[in-house]
Order: sequence, then C-alpha cells, then structure tokens
Amino acid sequence: MPEANNVSIFIAFVGGLLSFVSPCVLPLIPSYITFITGLSFEDFKEENRAAVRKLTIVHSLIFILGFSIVFVALGASATAIGNIFDRYKEAIRIVGGIVVIVFGIHITGLINLKFLESEKKVHIRNKPAGYIGTLLVGITFGAGWTPCIGPILGSILYIAINMKTVYSGVLLLTAYSLGLGVPFFLSSLAINSFLAYFKKFRKYIKAVTVVSGVFLVIIGLLLVSNHFTTIVNYF
Repeated sequence: MPEANNVSIFIAFVGGLLSFVSPCVLPLIPSYITFITGLSFEDFKEENRAAVRKLTIVHSLIFILGFSIVFVALGASATAIGNIFDRYKEAIRIVGGIVVIVFGIHITGLINLKFLESEKKVHIRNKPAGYIGTLLVGITFGAGWTPCIGPILGSILYIAINMKTVYSGVLLLTAYSLGLGVPFFLSSLAINSFLAYFKKFRKYIKAVTVVSGVFLVIIGLLLVSNHFTTIVNYF
C-alpha cells in the first residue's frame, strides 16, 4: 500500500474542485451562503460591507469546517478498514477500481444508475441559530451524499482505502475538502460576482460533468491495472 504524496493529494484536490462545479453543488452555492449567514442578496449590496464581509467569512469557514470534519473522518475510517483487510488488498483495489469506473460512466450520462440519482442528504429546513448552527449545517452537508458529489467522493475514499496509514487517508480527504472549500469560500466573499459569472458558466456545466466522469474512469482504470500505485510510488 502506498503513502499519500503529491500526485494522490493533487488528484483528491481536483476531485474536490470537480465536486464544487457539479450540477448538484454549484447552483446551490448562493442558497447555502444566504442560509448559513442569514443574509439576503440585498444585504450583500448594502453600504455596511465590513460587517457583512466579517459575517460571511466567519460563517463560511465554520461551514467548511463542518463538512471537512465528516470527509476527513471518512478518509481515516476508509484507510483503517483497508489496513484491517490488508490480505484482500488486491481484490479491494480491483473491485474498487471497477466501481469507480462505473461511477465515472454514470456521471458522463452514458448509463443511468437509479440508486445514484436518488437524493440521500438530510435536509435542515430551519438553521439552528449561531455558529453552532452553521457547523451543524456543514456537517449535514458533508453527511448528505448528493447524487453528483457521492461518486467523486466515493472514488477518493477508494484511493484512501489503498493507502498505508490513517494519516494518508486524512491527508487525502483534507485535500478533497480544500478543493471543495476554497472555491466555496471565495464565492461567498464575492457572491455578487459569483452570481454574474454563474449565469455565463451555466451552459458549460454539462461539459464539466462529462470531464468529471472521464476523470473518474481514468482513476478507475489506474486502480484496476495497479498503475495508480506505480505512479504514486514513482513520484
């Protein structure tokens, strides 16, 4: 089993970025920002920008911390389970690679797997007040395996299963969380610009989704052929 290095960490980070621009996440970013901050879109245009910016920064970081806790815990658990079943690592690698390939093909739209289309996230209709409430919303978001983010996150977890130490799993899912959290944080700081660019970017979402699927298929093929380990060990 390899250790996490620059290649696997980069792949995990890209996975986070692709999750952010997925159709299940990107269109909801404005709603999440207004929900966790308690501000309306009009509030972001008001004169008191300093107070609004401070509120946005604090709540966005707490929200990111919430879903990062879930993802990192999943990464640590995946690696720990992989170590327990070390004797079956070859079978786990091959089966996991095949599953990742299926995830990728599903995302491209070539096949339609109904169980991946169903919504699995927990809904919070009314956010609990304060910073603890924002943390809970972040944790709920992290635990809610939406149809788009699930296959990508699941693929990163399969990579974590094949890592040698729990630290490697934590590192991979930290990188994934950063890939998802950094653009979310930047979008929250420039919500008005985000809304303007999103209108222009919307027509490319399908293309980005296909690229995400192809990305997962490549990762799956590397896992099945054991070339992923070879590349990681080389670097």
